This record gives sequence, C-alpha cells and structure tokens, in this order.
Amino acid sequence: MRSSPYRALREALPRSPRRTVKAALVLAVTAGLTTAVPAAATPPTAVPAKPTTAAAASATTTADVSSGTPAKPYMGWSSWSMQSSQYPGLNPNGNYSYLTEANVLKQTDALATTLKNYGYDHVNIDAGWWMDNNWTPEYDQYGRQTPDPVRFPHGMKSVADHIHSKGLKAGIYLPVGLEKGAYGDGKAPIHNAPGCTTADVVHPDLRTTNGWDSSYKLDFDNPCAQKYIDSQAQMFADWGYDFLKLDGVGPGSFKSGDNYDNVADVAAWHKAIAATGRPIHLELSWSLDVGHAADWKKYSNGWRIDTDVECYCNTLVTWENSVNDRWDDAPAWSSKAGPGGWNDLDAIDVGNGSMDGLTNAERQSYMTLWAINKSPLYTGDDLTKLDSYGLSLLTNREVIAVDQNDSPVARPVTPMGDEQVWGTKNPNGTYTVALFNLGNSSAAVTAYWASFGFSGTASVRDLWNHQDIGTHKNKITASLPAHGSRLFTIKPGGAPLATTSYEAESANNTLTGNASVATCDSCSGGKKVGNLYLDSRLQFNDIKVKKDGIYTVNVAYVSGDPRSVTVYSNSGNGTSLKFPSTGDWGTVETVSVQLALKAGSNTITFDSGWDYSPDIDRIDVPKSA
Repeated sequence: MRSSPYRALREALPRSPRRTVKAALVLAVTAGLTTAVPAAATPPTAVPAKPTTAAAASATTTADVSSGTPAKPYMGWSSWSMQSSQYPGLNPNGNYSYLTEANVLKQTDALATTLKNYGYDHVNIDAGWWMDNNWTPEYDQYGRQTPDPVRFPHGMKSVADHIHSKGLKAGIYLPVGLEKGAYGDGKAPIHNAPGCTTADVVHPDLRTTNGWDSSYKLDFDNPCAQKYIDSQAQMFADWGYDFLKLDGVGPGSFKSGDNYDNVADVAAWHKAIAATGRPIHLELSWSLDVGHAADWKKYSNGWRIDTDVECYCNTLVTWENSVNDRWDDAPAWSSKAGPGGWNDLDAIDVGNGSMDGLTNAERQSYMTLWAINKSPLYTGDDLTKLDSYGLSLLTNREVIAVDQNDSPVARPVTPMGDEQVWGTKNPNGTYTVALFNLGNSSAAVTAYWASFGFSGTASVRDLWNHQDIGTHKNKITASLPAHGSRLFTIKPGGAPLATTSYEAESANNTLTGNASVATCDSCSGGKKVGNLYLDSRLQFNDIKVKKDGIYTVNVAYVSGDPRSVTVYSNSGNGTSLKFPSTGDWGTVETVSVQLALKAGSNTITFDSGWDYSPDIDRIDVPKSA
C-alpha cells in the first residue's frame, strides 16, 4: 500500500475518542476512500431514559459454533502487530509487507518451540493475505478473497497444513460485508448457489458498511446473502482453518446507525460455520458496542472491546496509545464474559523489549491486566527474538492460570484513578488481587481486605515472583514504580467482615436537587437513587459506628458509563471519585471508599456537583474501623 494516503487517514482520525486504525481501514484507502475516516463515537446519554434489567443479557444462550465453544480464552500469536509497525526492518517492502507465507511459517515454528507448551496454540493471519504489496485486493470468480501469489505462493491451505503439523491451530481474517472490489458489477456468481450473483447479496443502493465503509452491506432479506457467507465459510473449512476474525463489526467500530448494524452478518457467520461441520472459532472486532453484548455472546466466541492496541509507530505499541486505555474501558464488559465467549483486549506485545516500546514495569502491568480480565492471550511479538524478561512474562504459569481458570473476570474494587486495586473471588475461596500504579511516578498502593468482604489476617502469594510473602493483617501495601503492578493470590484467614447495610432509597435519607428513587430489579432492595446530576445529593443519615476511625465503605451502584461523584462524611469537603462503568443500567457492581467516621451517628453524602453521577443502590459500613 502507498504510505501517503494511509498517513493522511491515520493522522485524520479523532484523538477523542481514541484513534482507531486497523486492517480494513487500509481497505478503505484502496477502495478510493482516501478522505474517509471513522466517525467519532456517539457521546453517552447523560441520563438514561429508563433502567434496563440485567436479566435480558443473561437469558441469551452462549455461542455453540459447531461445537467449537471455547471453555477458556484462546492463546497464540497474531501477525498484525508486526505488520502495522514502522519498527526498522519489519516491513521492508512497504507498509504491511511483513505478512508473507515465509514469515507466518517462521513464527509458527517459533511458537511451537517456545510457547506451545504453555498453552499458546493459535497462529492467526490478519488482514492482507488477499492483497499484493500495493494493497490491491484479489478475488476468485465467486467474489471470495483469494491469496496473493507473492505473499502466499503455496496458498492458504498449505499454510494451514504446516500450522497443523506443529500441533497448532490456524486462524484467518475478513472484514464484514461484501468488499467493494468483490462486487464485479454485480455479475459474479455465488459459489454453490445457482441463480445468485453479487448483485443479489447486497442492497440495490449499494449502501456501505463496516468500520471503514470498505464493503457493501449484505441484504439478508435475500437468501443469496446467506449463500455468500456459506461459500466463504466453506472455503475456510476446506482450507482447514480453525479461527476467523471478522473485523469492522458494528454496532461499534466507531460507527452507528442501520448501515453499520452487523448483527445479522454475525448470525449468518454463526450459521454458516455450523453448516461446515468444522469447529471454527469466530472472533469479532473492534470496539464493539457493549449494548449488544448479548448478540455477540449468542453468535460468536469472543469480541474486541476496544481500539487497536498497536501504536502504528516505530514500535509495536506504546503505553499511551493505547495500552493504558484498557483500564478505563474493560470494567464495562466484566459481567459479559464467560465460557463460550470472552472479552478480547487485543494483542499482548510484551516479549520484545525495545521493539514493544514499553518499560519492564509497563510490560508486566499489561500482561497482568489481560490475565485478570481473562482476555485471549495472543502476542504480536517476533517470537524468534523474545528477550529473557519478555519470555518470563509470557511463560509465567501462575499468571497464565489466572487467565485460564474458572474464576469470574476481575473488576476494580476502588474508583478509577492512578492508584487502582482490582480483584475477583476464586471458586476455592481465595481472591486474585492486582495492584496498579498508573501514575507517572512511584506510589504506594494498598488493597484493604474489607474491599473483598473479610477482615483479619490473610496469607499472600506473589504470582509474578512465585513467592509466598507471609501473612498480612487487614491489608497489603506495595510501593510500585510508574505504571507498575503486583499480582497476588490472597487466602483469608480471618472472618467475614461484619457490616451494616444502608439502602439508598430509605426514607431516613435526605435527597436534594434532582435526586429521586427509581425501581431497580437487580438492586438489593429493588430500588436505587438516581438522577444525581446538576447539583443533586444523596445523604445517608444516622450511620452509626462505635469508635472513631477510617472505614472501608463498600458502595453498590449502577452506571452505564464511567461517572464521577464527590463522596464525603459528615462536614468533610469530599473527593471527586470516578466509578467504573457497570456495563448497563441494570447491573450492580461495588467499589470501596475510605471515609473517616466518628463514634456515634454520621452522615455519608454523594454529591453530583454539576456533572452526572452513578445511581446508588446501598452502602455497606463495617462495624469496626
């Protein structure tokens, strides 16, 4: 592909929301869309019209893609990070030229010898396998992508056969929709579908779809559209592929509206894959709409929740663009993942040192966040050049086990900020707890046992260092470097924390401004206090404790997007705290805040200021400091 129009597109992309560059954007360039850029995400509605229930999402069955349902997040290698990088020597024949048969086979062999024994078993070929080095696409007589003979001289089946010979699984990539170049004036026949042509599979007005408008939108009112998807799926099955990444899917990918609603496409792929009889993992990309999580879970095995992690610069990634964004964006999806479908945080490029573009502390934090979120662990690194530190991160069996075990996805247990604590309870009664310092200088970060519902002593194991570090009472504090982290298994030795619960809707509380009580099916008392905006307050009255002290107060709340609220006790000034998204307006989650309470009666206030704040369900106040 020519570099100048790509640069123009890349630089034109919006900085807020974060820029999103990916394979199909490049397709837009070759389709003549040299001035087209992804639309900015629609800002969230300030106040939800009406709360929804969590039951709607949970009632949907998970994907059963031809018995290929993944009980655990997949692990492996993907080509895109090196394809997209300007690191010296990676793409000597032009942008994205790294993707060749020879390089895929080289990385396959390296994966088999270095990482296969640790669970990494996928080799995923990303965008460009049907493009020449000028990024001109190639199609067969049926409008299906066909491999470029220079990039893949022996064809895609030969590559899959080699991958399989190493005991690995083969993955491939497509953008959603009918690519413009495949239309062929509407006269190309559809394979194994007599009477169907490409004119029949799309809308007559040739409306476009996907994150880059590089394809025509399929019209599933015409059975020929399903036949086209069937023909693509059967082609991949015949070649022996085990994995398909479908990219530019909406709602999401920074597009909205009917043209960019690809739920029907995903459903068609689900159906087509099942019809092949071959288990093929269906992964969706990118920045998908969390409001359609039930659809993604019903029809696919995984979904990207965010923009590309690659920086499109002279390294593979950087901390600021956009590794660190995942701490903000992952919480909204935490309740959506589980066996059958996983939240995909994108590639984990932690193995190549200077090529990655990260400090060692950042590399460890990157891997830690992916593991506690149970994201697929697929690296985009050059596996032939892993450094010793990177190899130690990618092969730490205790950390990999966090990603692969049966525990729920972790969430923040503290508000969003530079110092964060994330955790989840494991089936055996222990807790996985991660400490993060996202600030630019060193800081001490503390996890309080009260945030997890217990008190007293607990034994602590450091997973990165494979060390038992003794018994700690009520908390653990670690001094972390800039962008640093620690990852622990906590085994409680004390008792469950004794608390008193106070419901937000209690008549004993004081509501001011717009604050009002609303029905909430998932809330503890069936109600919550919402409409905390434009100088509104919820004040809990008569909060009683026996002695002065700092108390870890757990706040149950609902918030479809990250929102801030100022929290204070008695006549204090308070601190504005951002609560992570709960994913929708029907899901309750909990964060803990530290508040000074005095012996006797207290007030605890949630003040919106002039912004929009989360809805509050209840607070749980420990009976002792």
